[in-house]
Amino acid sequence: MGSADSKLNFRKAVIQLTTKTQPVEATDDAFWDQFWADTATSVQDVFALVPAAEIRAVREESPSNLATLCYKAVEKLVQGAESGCHTEKERQIILNCCRLLTRILPYIFEDPDWRGFFWSTVPGAGRGGGDEDDENARPLAESLLLAVTDLLFCPDFTVQSHRRSTVDTAEDIHSIDSCEYIWEAGVGFAHSPQPNYIHDLNRTELLKLLLTCFSEAMYLPPSSDSSNTNPWVQFFCSAENRHALPLFTSLLNVVCAYDPVGYGIPYNHLLFSDYREPLVEEAAQVLIVTLDYDSSTSSSPTVDGTTTGTAMDDVDPPGPDNLFVNYLSRIHREEDFQFILKGVARLLSNPLVQTYLPNSAKKIQFHQELLVLFWKLCDFNKKFLFFVLKSSDVLDILVPILYFLNDARADQSRVGLMHIGVFILLLLSGERNFGVRLNKPYSVRVPMDIPVFTGTHADLLIIVFHKIITSGHQRLQPLFDCLLTIVVNVSPYLKSLSMVAANKLLHLLEAFSTTWFLFSAVQNHHLVFFLLEVFNNIIQYQFDGNSNLVYAVIRKRNVFHQLANLPTDSQAIQKGLQRKKRTPEPISRTNSQEGVSMEGSRPAAPAEPGTLKTSLVATPGIDKLTEKSQVSEDGTMRSLEPESLQSSPEGNPSSAVSDGEPWSGVRPDNLEASHPRRDRRRLSSASSSGQWTPSPDWVMSWKSKLPLQTIMRLLQVLVPQVEKICIDKGLTDESEILKFLQHGTLVGLLPVPHPILIRKYQANSGTAMWFRTYMWGVIYLRNVDPPIWYDTDVKLFEIQRV
Repeated sequence: MGSADSKLNFRKAVIQLTTKTQPVEATDDAFWDQFWADTATSVQDVFALVPAAEIRAVREESPSNLATLCYKAVEKLVQGAESGCHTEKERQIILNCCRLLTRILPYIFEDPDWRGFFWSTVPGAGRGGGDEDDENARPLAESLLLAVTDLLFCPDFTVQSHRRSTVDTAEDIHSIDSCEYIWEAGVGFAHSPQPNYIHDLNRTELLKLLLTCFSEAMYLPPSSDSSNTNPWVQFFCSAENRHALPLFTSLLNVVCAYDPVGYGIPYNHLLFSDYREPLVEEAAQVLIVTLDYDSSTSSSPTVDGTTTGTAMDDVDPPGPDNLFVNYLSRIHREEDFQFILKGVARLLSNPLVQTYLPNSAKKIQFHQELLVLFWKLCDFNKKFLFFVLKSSDVLDILVPILYFLNDARADQSRVGLMHIGVFILLLLSGERNFGVRLNKPYSVRVPMDIPVFTGTHADLLIIVFHKIITSGHQRLQPLFDCLLTIVVNVSPYLKSLSMVAANKLLHLLEAFSTTWFLFSAVQNHHLVFFLLEVFNNIIQYQFDGNSNLVYAVIRKRNVFHQLANLPTDSQAIQKGLQRKKRTPEPISRTNSQEGVSMEGSRPAAPAEPGTLKTSLVATPGIDKLTEKSQVSEDGTMRSLEPESLQSSPEGNPSSAVSDGEPWSGVRPDNLEASHPRRDRRRLSSASSSGQWTPSPDWVMSWKSKLPLQTIMRLLQVLVPQVEKICIDKGLTDESEILKFLQHGTLVGLLPVPHPILIRKYQANSGTAMWFRTYMWGVIYLRNVDPPIWYDTDVKLFEIQRV
């Protein structure tokens, strides 16, 4: 009965607060204690008993009471942190204040007039304690953050006490070295503490409050000015926070050490509550928010390779002021990298785990946060990136990403997931080792609705990309450039493509090179340049193992001849644009199994109507996202100066879209075969509004630069030979032709090989802002119990229904 009574008392206190028009004195403890002293309310209770309308009413009508409530709640947290909260009653007060502040803070942030409130000083709260003059008083926000960090290392509340003793000799919270109390073994810490579910629950509540403090960013509109740092995160990650290092390590280790499947007992997640998972989710979210740092504006915090000593030395390197970014960039021990990579790969692969018993294994839901974390690790710590690429372990990251991309391609509510997956692959593809690793045979059978094939991880990547381009939804079109750039980057290293993948690449070229598609938007021809570059790289650098691709090129030779003879006169251009959809001749299936999807796979489904999604800012064009590097003969890369590219647009297919204009929403005819009734947008947003129409000069400007020489030479040499064999031997069986092509050579017959060009991802403020809106959108949508930010006036993104 006590619980119902305490809820009633708590509700009465809330009503009193909202109905009192006179300010209540801060010294009236009897009144204020009703909110935290006698109650045992869960966080869900607090959200139910403190309605949004009432918080806003107090904010508007009796602001001083709201101010005092916040101040008194923070004061209780500070007192608890000072005393070390040894009694059950003190701990309950701490949790109640946490829940109350988590409920109220979003309503403080949504009102611009209140935003500075927590950064104002409170009389008597001196920085050095004691009654100093108010000059030295700490802002309320700082007191709150420092109290929460102290409480996260509070013996017997959030960490195991190292002393077995009575309350009298309990540890002084200010004298303990929190580095000895790191929550989990892993980076820089070898001891794994005994799991304690009460500690996990308490940590989760405190982290939820921290995340709410950091969420002020949600209430500011997106801006290109990356210098506007989040003051909460800035202070929390500064040297003022004496627990910064152990807290960073605790969050990272708790995430990377988590194993959702545990002992592998089927259905064990239905029998036992997993108190670790909510903590791991919260830790992952706090971690990615603290790492929200624009590396393009600063000197990059990557290590120069000269550090020695412990996992993270105490020497101050010239790194960012954000200590979390600093620590992340300085991890360098192989065993730490191995621990992080194995942990992230284990968690990303978890949703793919196939079991014979349906729903018998626990599936995690925080893969988007993990992808952001992995991105930050690679972006801020180049040593980690090289470690990931130096073994086949990178494929344990690649396969889950391809699975998520394929699974989300038809779902409008998961556009953000598609983007981050593609961004990570773009970043990885800038390194030669990634292309080399893709040659490993693909044997794991993750159920995906793609054609069955026998081949390598490169085949898997190409087949999934083809599926995204041909059967994803319209909003994925800005990603086509990125997808094809990734294929271009890896193409010089692909030793042997399967017939299925080779046909997919030619199908894309066939679709993108129709006159209707080429003439309907100003940048559509770039896709053809990318694909030709892929074929040229493979023919020049990997001819020997790629008889399947060479055979596919020979069979589709008419596509290349049509490109070479593309009409450039006005009449032909108009005719090309008016060609209504004819049903395209489907690519002939050389492999009878090609149409069969993998066993156990489900088709990619669109979002359920009514699904919530958050809007995203536009991403920069591919030329802003990447910079070009040339691979020298010894394998080293040198960056190409932009000036040297001016003269060679075919080497820079993106030169025309430098202002990042959006795609025209056009999809080539033959890509729509699977969705004949898809509503086609206007042929071109540009031509219909009169801004841009294709002209003969424009077509000539890029047609003359199509890199067709290598392929034309190959066709010139091989087509007569293949035709002769067919006539002489009466061949109808392609295996004989493939055998001939395998043993053929073009040494000395092809043009001099072109230098390999790699487009490497480069940090820029556009993607930094994209990551910020994406990350907070994920956090907003994932925190539904309790719904911390739901129905508040968020400005960083819009909440939309599919």
